[in-house]
Amino acid sequence: MFAKLVQKNRSYRRFDETYRVRIQDLESLIDLARQCPSAANLQPLKYILSVDPGMNRQIFDTLSWAAYLKDWDGPLSGERPTAYIIMLRDKGIRKVMEFDQGIAAQTIMLGAVEVNLGGCLIASYNRQALHTLLSIPETMESLIVIALGKPVETVVIDLIENGDVKYWRDSEAVHHVPKRSLEELIFRSIK
Repeated sequence: MFAKLVQKNRSYRRFDETYRVRIQDLESLIDLARQCPSAANLQPLKYILSVDPGMNRQIFDTLSWAAYLKDWDGPLSGERPTAYIIMLRDKGIRKVMEFDQGIAAQTIMLGAVEVNLGGCLIASYNRQALHTLLSIPETMESLIVIALGKPVETVVIDLIENGDVKYWRDSEAVHHVPKRSLEELIFRSIK
């Protein structure tokens, strides 16, 4: 059921590093994104895929993890992603992005959950270092790094208390993500 996929689709930040994601798995996820709507049907998104452990270590070094968790520098060795998708915008096709990357990223994440993988969308990274590492040409702009793997953490949704939206971890390392109530989100219902 679709609702279950959405509920299971969390930002996972710790993975079973012994589980190897196959390049074919990533290609299948990109094939899902390829079929999504695109503004003016221009389809400006391109992707770099990596399942290579050596390259993944280098990509990992360019990333920043979980800004709200001030005492956590990211997943430890053994808990790091085993695959990455770097989403790019082809500047020659589209000068300004509107919503294509959001639609594609969510589709990729839902597709990953469907095959028992999990991921984290990362927009906080050293762009210059990543572009140099991956030889990304000036004609392309990196938009999002999608870290993927077999999740080894529990992520739960809580209702926001006292207006605090910051996610947190409890003493059992369960990751809590506060969400606004449905009533708070619906501004008006016209019947």
